[in-house]
Amino acid sequence: MDPAPGHLLIASPTLDDPHFARTIVLLLDAGHDGALGVILNRPSEVPVGEVLAGWGEVVSGPGVLFQGGPVETDSALAIADVAAAEGAPGASDEDEPVGWRRVFDDVGMVDLDVPVELVAPALRGLRIFAGYAGWSAGQLEDEIAEGAWYVVPSETRDAFQTHPDRLWAEVLRRQGGQLAMLATMPVEPNLN
Repeated sequence: MDPAPGHLLIASPTLDDPHFARTIVLLLDAGHDGALGVILNRPSEVPVGEVLAGWGEVVSGPGVLFQGGPVETDSALAIADVAAAEGAPGASDEDEPVGWRRVFDDVGMVDLDVPVELVAPALRGLRIFAGYAGWSAGQLEDEIAEGAWYVVPSETRDAFQTHPDRLWAEVLRRQGGQLAMLATMPVEPNLN
């Protein structure tokens, strides 16, 4: 499967880069110029409300910032699942909440400069990330070819999982076959 917005990157058990070991990355953009995504299973211990006033009350649990990746860790990026517009599918851009831009299905990016009260009523899920993961043109494709990542379709609930520590194994298990077997691989196989 070619990487595309809405797909997940599952880190191979052999990927030992500490930034990405046992991570699940949700791709928000992928194309000829490169790719960008956020790590879904790296919560920090910093409550969102301590950093972004007002947003702490509307984020999905756990209510902390997530470590989105090693790039621009001093910036925040938010993704949200919004209630489908009246008449969906095929709802127009005019039906979308202020400050929200669709990435795939009902999941999109939220402009954190928009007042929270304008976008909050439409939210079914919201997660805020410090930093992101990024790849230059051809870099992600090379890493996939080397076996560092598995590309699979996402489910909306993946981005808003209440137990992110279980996500890597859960996503692998639901793939079936060889990938499902990897979910049971210990972190340190040589200690098994």
